[in-house]
Amino acid sequence: MEQLTQLVTTNPIIFGIVGLAILFIILKLFKWPLKILLNGVFGVILLYLVNFIGGQVGYPNLIGINWITALVAGFLGVPGVAVLVIFKLFM
Repeated sequence: MEQLTQLVTTNPIIFGIVGLAILFIILKLFKWPLKILLNGVFGVILLYLVNFIGGQVGYPNLIGINWITALVAGFLGVPGVAVLVIFKLFM
């Protein structure tokens, strides 16, 4: 234990750099799931909006909201919802 204390007091810059690197890695790991979660929420809101507008112009319940469409909207965002609408209209 004494050696570790001596090492930390003699090389604080190295431990500071290592600490910042670990903090950076942890923040990077949490950034990806947070981005997916926010994309998912935005995608579901967009699906509801597309269904609402589709109902107003004569296409009621244009895209069914289930786990598959939510995953597509969550991972791909706005382009994913556009692909779902195109598939529904032309397939």
